[in-house]
Amino acid sequence: MTSKPQPSVDHRLTASGFTLLEVMVAMSIMAIVLVSVYRMHSQTLTMNTAARFYTQAPMLAQSKLAQIEVDSSGITATDSGDFGDKFPGYTWRISTEEVASEALGEIAADLKRIDMTVVFNSDEYIYNVRTYRFARE
Repeated sequence: MTSKPQPSVDHRLTASGFTLLEVMVAMSIMAIVLVSVYRMHSQTLTMNTAARFYTQAPMLAQSKLAQIEVDSSGITATDSGDFGDKFPGYTWRISTEEVASEALGEIAADLKRIDMTVVFNSDEYIYNVRTYRFARE
């Protein structure tokens, strides 16, 4: 009897795992995604701060104008200050001017133009309001 030759058996082990190129591509994708998430988070924080400022600033300006109006000394030509510990970083400036108008005649002598500015974070956010008060002396 003749024996047939047996087919050779390949005993190579197959390697499993990731190649260096696959790892680098995965890390690149992760870096791009993380940078995008960081930018989006940073922008969200900035928008939140701006929204809070533009919500609080009109109320703070109105309360300061009311406080100055109630104050017995009245409104001086210029003044400034802050809003205390409840609103850190917020400051205010106020200036007044006499109104001159030929159309209003004598009434213009009793009008004052009041400009109020509320500032947050050293002029990072600024809110201006202008109003007129009739004050007969």
